[in-house]
Amino acid sequence: MSDEAQPYPHKAFESKWRSYWKEQGLHEPDLDNPDDKLYTLVMFSYPSGDKLHCGHWYNFGPTDTWARFQRMTGKDVFEPMGFDAFGLPAENYAIQHGVHPDKSTQDNIDYMRKQLRQIGAMYDWRNEVDTSDPEYYQWTQWLFLKLYEMGLAYKQKAPVNWCPSCETVLANEQVIDGLCERCDSEVQKKKLEQWFFKITAYADELLEGLDRIDWPEKTKAMQRHWIGKSVGAEMLFSLSENPETTINVFTTRPDTIYGATYLVLAPEHPLVAKITTDEQADKVSRYVKKAEQTSDIERLAEDREKTGVFTGAYAVNPFTEEEIPIWIADYVLYTYGTGAIMAVPAHDERDFDFARKFELPIVEVISPDGEPHGVDKCYSEPGILVNSGEYSGTKSEDAIKKIAADCEERGIGKASVQYRLRDWLISRQRYWGAPIPVVYCGDCGTIPVPVDDLPVELPRDLNLRDTRDSGLAPLGHSDKFLNTECPECGQPAKREIDTMDTFVDSSWYFLRYVDSHYDDGPWNPERVKKWLPVDQYVGGAEHATMHLLYARFVIKALYDADLLHFDEPFQRLLHQGTITKDGAKMSKSRGNTVSPDEFIDDYGSDIFRMYLMFMGPYEDGGDWSDKGIVGINRFVNRMWRLVETNASTPQETCSDDDLVRIMHNTIKSVREDTADFKFNTAISRIMEYVNVLYKQEDAIAQDNLDVLARLIAPFAPHFGEELWAKLGNDPSIFQQELPEYQEELLQEETVTIVVQVNGKVRGTFNAPVDSEKDTLQDMALDQENVQKYTDGKEIIKTIVIPNKLVNIVAQ
Repeated sequence: MSDEAQPYPHKAFESKWRSYWKEQGLHEPDLDNPDDKLYTLVMFSYPSGDKLHCGHWYNFGPTDTWARFQRMTGKDVFEPMGFDAFGLPAENYAIQHGVHPDKSTQDNIDYMRKQLRQIGAMYDWRNEVDTSDPEYYQWTQWLFLKLYEMGLAYKQKAPVNWCPSCETVLANEQVIDGLCERCDSEVQKKKLEQWFFKITAYADELLEGLDRIDWPEKTKAMQRHWIGKSVGAEMLFSLSENPETTINVFTTRPDTIYGATYLVLAPEHPLVAKITTDEQADKVSRYVKKAEQTSDIERLAEDREKTGVFTGAYAVNPFTEEEIPIWIADYVLYTYGTGAIMAVPAHDERDFDFARKFELPIVEVISPDGEPHGVDKCYSEPGILVNSGEYSGTKSEDAIKKIAADCEERGIGKASVQYRLRDWLISRQRYWGAPIPVVYCGDCGTIPVPVDDLPVELPRDLNLRDTRDSGLAPLGHSDKFLNTECPECGQPAKREIDTMDTFVDSSWYFLRYVDSHYDDGPWNPERVKKWLPVDQYVGGAEHATMHLLYARFVIKALYDADLLHFDEPFQRLLHQGTITKDGAKMSKSRGNTVSPDEFIDDYGSDIFRMYLMFMGPYEDGGDWSDKGIVGINRFVNRMWRLVETNASTPQETCSDDDLVRIMHNTIKSVREDTADFKFNTAISRIMEYVNVLYKQEDAIAQDNLDVLARLIAPFAPHFGEELWAKLGNDPSIFQQELPEYQEELLQEETVTIVVQVNGKVRGTFNAPVDSEKDTLQDMALDQENVQKYTDGKEIIKTIVIPNKLVNIVAQ
């Protein structure tokens, strides 16, 4: 078939079909009466000042292909879209450009909405969400009040990461090598009054729920590690010079107590100042200050060189009754366990490295076989106790229980469970966020704002540039906002001037989507019962221990409040990979970003979308190539010419058995691969099918072309619609079902069998598919050329692989 024809006119057809979909409401499911519902969701976009880039497209386009595919299999698909519009980057962008963040954010949303429509996705724009809209954030404030009512929101003074440039608190995850991830300023440690959500109250539930959801195992492992459940014991060590003062340590290995040769306190531990001797005070003070500037994540890095300082004080090991030195080191966190550990260098890698560096004693107390082996290296596995007094010869698992029980009986300890997880710090000293709905009254104290008074709206009378470098959160500069009346007594009161972490906004947005204009509550309860939880969620793996964990916590709390019928928000999760350019991650600083707009103008959104999916496995990503998209453009135009040339074919049904078999195999492969997000291999199968159709000498039958149009439609929705219409069908193709394959038509009627004699190929023959082994053996021995090598010889063995091979061993 000739390739001579006009190229596919994408500009005219893409706008045409988007208008048609909108007019017909094809992307608007009946949210009150779903039939076989499928709630498909991507993590919503962040309009901080940038337009949509390739990373957004890689999240949104392929996921929409999967959603369209599911719709064509009969699912009632709901695919919403919105904007995570609050946050520091949006605020900084507005300040830099001298505009109010509301205006700059809305301008960016308008532009991004236009870009999102170009994708041709099935977004139900009736229920768009904008987290910076008071209609939305009044319910974020309601969520705060509900958690406060449940005892899950509280305020206390705590050490925090402070960015002096951004003038706000940062989460541990936002501190990279001691610097702010947003502006690269050196992060300081401060103690501030902050609001927290008590996520630690749900540590066990968060762990248990991971076993009931279909998420990547790596993401589950990251959450388990972040929660960090440790089962062990707390033990009391008395100070040598003041036995009444004790240090409470937590250990997961009480069986190693006889090997505890020193203690380590976190630099922030309140006992450090009390026990440090005058001789060591200066060294200790300098070390504590240095530790304050280091993030918890850096301090826990396994490959980081161990540092520490001796306090000059000693404690007594309660089992060996020996004096052991007390050190401070930043690899111990005050926020984990008790902020103090007993160091057992023979059986803990970190302690071993520390002891080697500072020449501290190393005593072997656990052995794999109950015999001493020395301490040339750390042995951290369970085993049999040695050098452990009355417990020597006891297995670790038994000794752990016995020693913990003995500690409790002696009044020097108890069995204990600890978690690495810390409560969620939600206070932010910035303007562009949901105000925390609390007032402070001199008579009544801390008073939550009544629900009927929500939203507590952001003031519009601030020039944000004037609030910088003041040491006061921006909302504190607005007298109109700050000064109010106490809801309890009516006396003058002050509002809370911190805003909420934007992760609070995104912890529940998926509930709002089903009816984003619902006035009687944060979500429409009837629709939530019909659509939630989310069936398929797609987004970046970088959110594993923040957004994805916070959303799970919030939903579990709302479930316990009898407000929801489910306790896990996302049943299935997938992480898309990363798009690179010339092997490097795309970034403005590298100058290697790719603008979708330029390529969409040249090739159309369908071709751009298809190229992203064809680059590699979706969960891995791929490297962008300008030449690569040319290849997809050529493929789409081949399909266009194929249909244009054969659209008026009188033959409706294909009569070529080989072509029928290829068609059904293509349908099977594309359905299976697309269902598993294997878009690149699904597109490859369609390419192979097109190549076969091009080789046909006769006109191509209508059913071959109908199948092609329906298979390509989820990948190139505008193009699929136009092919369908050109073949004489009524729109929309997305109201059609995907073609089904027939199992009996997948295989050839006969297959070629290879015959080997003593490992060498001696012939071939054709046999019916799935012939019995005995039949194939007989047919192989009947081959004339095979008989030349078997006559007069004894057949020792015959190996038959059905549909492939007969191997004869003769001598």
